[in-house]
Amino acid sequence: MIVAPLMSAAEAVAVVPAHLPVVLVQGGPGTGAPEVIVDHESGARQAVEHLLSLGHRTVWHIGGPEGWVESRTRLAGWQSALAAAGARAPAVLPGDWSARSGYLAGRRLARMRGVTAVFAANDQMSLGLLRALHEAGRRVPEDVSVVGFDDIPEAAYLTPPLTTIRQDFGEVGRRSLDLMLAQLATGNRMDSKLLVPAQIVVRQSTAPPGS
Repeated sequence: MIVAPLMSAAEAVAVVPAHLPVVLVQGGPGTGAPEVIVDHESGARQAVEHLLSLGHRTVWHIGGPEGWVESRTRLAGWQSALAAAGARAPAVLPGDWSARSGYLAGRRLARMRGVTAVFAANDQMSLGLLRALHEAGRRVPEDVSVVGFDDIPEAAYLTPPLTTIRQDFGEVGRRSLDLMLAQLATGNRMDSKLLVPAQIVVRQSTAPPGS
């Protein structure tokens, strides 16, 4: 079985019969099962490093919902990139992956002075953020730069086209199948973890502050 658990990977593995080979897609700690994971932490670091390299003094973050591995690792990447640069880490704004939560966070950010760069934990929240900033008269990227995560097909067609972090789901699928075939060949479960790199895609939603 190839399993893509939405929440608890350990609970998902527990219900799979022990004799069946299993591969987790974006699992979590403590499962003892082989996993194929997009390197979300590295992707988040790339997002923040890109914004800091443009001259932004810090980067605000709209986080994903609690309990998700993706939320946790993207948050960790944001924190580590700011810490490495000696930049202040603002309070995280809560989100739930939806455009609505990005919109609500964006309305708060639009009222704050000094916000010039935002990293949203997924593209759907970025979509809502862009709407809120537009309604408040905050231009993207002239006043506020925005980076998302996922590189959904619509990201290139937003206004402006969204800078985001691409996940290579095709590579995730190939590596998951390779792990499964290796287990079928040996008849044993493997305890291994494969990281699939994430890559920043720079478009027109980011620029130096005050551009």
